[in-house]
Amino acid sequence: MLINGVPGNSIDVHDRGLQYGDGVFRTLRIEQGHPRHWQRHYRKLEQDCAALDIACPDTELLAGELRQLAASLPDAIAKIIITRGDSARGFAPPFAASSSRILTISPLPDFPEANRLQGVNVRVCDLRLSHQPRFAGIKHLNRLENVLAAMEWNDPEIAEGLLLDLEDKVVEGTRSNLFLVRGGELCTPDLSRCGVAGMQRDRVLDWAASNGVACRVGQLGLPDVLAADEVFLVNSVIGLWPLRQLQERIWQQHPFSLRIGEWLNNATD
Repeated sequence: MLINGVPGNSIDVHDRGLQYGDGVFRTLRIEQGHPRHWQRHYRKLEQDCAALDIACPDTELLAGELRQLAASLPDAIAKIIITRGDSARGFAPPFAASSSRILTISPLPDFPEANRLQGVNVRVCDLRLSHQPRFAGIKHLNRLENVLAAMEWNDPEIAEGLLLDLEDKVVEGTRSNLFLVRGGELCTPDLSRCGVAGMQRDRVLDWAASNGVACRVGQLGLPDVLAADEVFLVNSVIGLWPLRQLQERIWQQHPFSLRIGEWLNNATD
């Protein structure tokens, strides 16, 4: 772990990330000692910092620190946390706050290959996401909704939970973005009121645009998901997992999903 460039495993108790969740983060893969899709991740980090008016560290500084961590674990998962830094008591931050950065690295998770090829079982979470357009799309540190939703099950056969909003619109997974395939076209939930716009979601949207595949971003209900030809989840750690079962609906074939998943795994953009 590096804290503001210094090896360590503790932060100041006055850090606003700890006190208020006042910060943002990114999770990404390290491959052969280098952060994968770094420019895309950094753009997301920069945008999220700007949305919260937090100073974003320089791209070369962060990339260098990631490579430093990767020297001991060249194939890994890295996490970057940027907080607003330390402050005195109270919600209002200092006028000239200095951001802090925390970088960690951990071994790659050992997911079954069947998740990628045959799909996963998914449940609908009881928790409903609240609407806050100011935070919509941002990967901020206030992730209690996701924490509580992920606590709803301990069945190892369930790989992910779907999150709906207060109007029962499907938004995302607890740790992933969602796409439907209908008649050769893609659909993905609108994230203008809540949810996280992940980097892999952007890559799928770019793939669709480059390959002449229509992709609609809009309001989707659970009946839309259950009626889809295929459904898949994406994030930077899992890549792409098709859905195998949700409630009584079972999907046995995933040709479109596997095609996109292969591109996500192999493309270097």
